Amino acid sequence: MLKKINRLLAFLAVTLVIPVISFAQETPGEVKKGLDQRINEWFQPITDWWSSIVFYTVNIGGVNVPIVVILLVSGAAFFTIYFSFVNIRRFRLAIQVVRGKHDDLEKDATDVKPGNVNVVSGDIVDTIKDESHHGEVNHFQALATAVSGTVGLGNIAGVAIAIAIGGPGATFWMIVCGLLGMSSKFVECTLGVKYRDIDKNGVVYGGPMYYLTKGFKELKLAGLGKFLAILFAILCVGGSLGGGNAFQSNQAAQQIASMTGMESSSSGFFIGLGLAIITGIVIIGGIKKIATVTEKIVPFMAILYIVASLIIIFANFSFIDDAFRMIFNEAFTPRAGLGGLMGVLIVGFKRAAFSNEAGAGSASIAHSAVKTKYPASEGVVSLLEPFIDTVVICTMTALVIIMFNKDGLMFPYGGDGKGSVVLNATGGSTSGVDLTSMAYNEVIPHFSYVLTIAIVLFAFSTMISWSYYGLQAWKFLFGRGKIADLSYKVLFLAFVVIGASVSLSAVTDFSDAMILAMVFPNMIGLLFLFPKVREELKRYLAAIKNSKK
Repeated sequence: MLKKINRLLAFLAVTLVIPVISFAQETPGEVKKGLDQRINEWFQPITDWWSSIVFYTVNIGGVNVPIVVILLVSGAAFFTIYFSFVNIRRFRLAIQVVRGKHDDLEKDATDVKPGNVNVVSGDIVDTIKDESHHGEVNHFQALATAVSGTVGLGNIAGVAIAIAIGGPGATFWMIVCGLLGMSSKFVECTLGVKYRDIDKNGVVYGGPMYYLTKGFKELKLAGLGKFLAILFAILCVGGSLGGGNAFQSNQAAQQIASMTGMESSSSGFFIGLGLAIITGIVIIGGIKKIATVTEKIVPFMAILYIVASLIIIFANFSFIDDAFRMIFNEAFTPRAGLGGLMGVLIVGFKRAAFSNEAGAGSASIAHSAVKTKYPASEGVVSLLEPFIDTVVICTMTALVIIMFNKDGLMFPYGGDGKGSVVLNATGGSTSGVDLTSMAYNEVIPHFSYVLTIAIVLFAFSTMISWSYYGLQAWKFLFGRGKIADLSYKVLFLAFVVIGASVSLSAVTDFSDAMILAMVFPNMIGLLFLFPKVREELKRYLAAIKNSKK
């Protein structure tokens, strides 16, 4: 029966690709319309429908606030307080764990009890004594894979969109969201390791699907846990196709087209096709191949981007204090027409949540593959992810753009809400990635060429990491067979092409909705299971303390 279901899934995945392929078969009368426009006309209604569901709002102080933002912020604030500001107090420990200072703990099997280890039935009892043998990647590789899934074009194009719409004040709320998100990430990644499945071949299956199922079963709420797990898995597949794929390929294709002069009615389709081929080569290899690639790409592109940002920031050294003053002042006294304080706060939190995905649960899938017997050790490591992504990289991008528009002569704050920015200097309009490119190019001539490479690497690393997230969710729903595996990868690669072809407004709305929809089942699970995280943290800290005696 399962084989028949998998064959059906493969057929459905292929049929979803047919609309994309058929767009390439233009008749003479259709040439003027172009591939990109026709794909966009097919995709936009889907985006509008889904966004209206996910971003259902309630009125607070005259501003319509999405319920998902309320859940995300309140949950993150609660975890920060409950765990006594773990995001700040355990930051140093996180650095130590990534550097391998406490690796000796993983070799000591005396503290491990079968009840503390979650493996699939039939696993060899002797291997339970040392779970450092369980897992597929080390702490740094797990962090690199997860960071590559979050550090993407949300940091480049997303920040530009946030500043253009919400003004400099949106940066302040992005930073706040990043700091609070560190606590949410700690909780979900600890649970991800604690409740993971490991098959007889040592392949890890983890993430919210598993801690919702197993954790709620321990709480005698198996039915609710199974429902939330299935809901999350469905939404995670959607998130992998949207924010983890379509948005990335869209902005990468736009930058490539702009730099190479390939801007035509069908350029996005063909650039997307090229990206899909390259992505397909990597994702066939699984998490070990992905981790090997990301641990090399992520540090390189992060350093490249940070160095360029610092050059521009220090080139405008005299304006740094003014930039931070604008960020702080306009966070509480925003410019007219932006929806007031709540409006700017929502813009900041929405873009930061999309960028670092804290509370969405996606990163716990990558962190679950780590080689460790202490779940809290990887939870602590995951603290670094929102900090690197939002507090450091997003803030640097924001400063560069604010400095680029320091006199308000390049563009007015307050766009169309979809990412388009009207440039005062030319009278034309541009999008998030183009705006960032121009800001960097102003101080570092021709840096747009280097930025194009960075953008493609950002997009590529994010897509391959999210392909793993989506595949794990897909396998949870439809089994771990080869046909199910292939059907998902075909569908994923099809969305690389679709994302590169549709408009920025369509892909931004779709991506936001898909990523943030995952917050609903995941955050509900975290609010039920957080006491388990406290137990694991105590166990890990006790082990560190005993090792020093």
